[in-house]
Amino acid sequence: MSSLPVQFAGVTVVTKANVYFDGNVVSHTVLFTDAAKKTLGLIRPGSYYFGTAAAERMEIVAGECVVTQKDSKESKTYGAGTYFDVPANSGFTIAVSSGLCEYICSFLP
Repeated sequence: MSSLPVQFAGVTVVTKANVYFDGNVVSHTVLFTDAAKKTLGLIRPGSYYFGTAAAERMEIVAGECVVTQKDSKESKTYGAGTYFDVPANSGFTIAVSSGLCEYICSFLP
C-alpha cells in the first residue's frame, strides 16, 4: 500500500491535457521544482495498452483496474491506495470494468 498525497504544493501544471483513446484516458502533467514529473489522470471503462519509455509508478487514487504487464500472462487487480511499477522500454494493458479509475503516474529515475 502507498500513502497517496491529497495535494501537491509548489508545482507547475501543464494546462493542455494528454488525451488518449478518444478521450477515454485523460491526464495533466505536473512538474516539480526538483525536476520530477508526474501525471494525474482518469481512465474510463475499457482496456488500453500503454508503452513506456521511462520507468513508471502508477498509484491508484480511486476506482479499480486490472493490469497485465507486457510479456506477462498474469493479470492483477489494483484498487485505491495501491500501486504498480512498470519498467522502462516496456508496457502494460490497463482495464477498467466500470466507473472511473483515477491515478498518479510518477516517472522514475
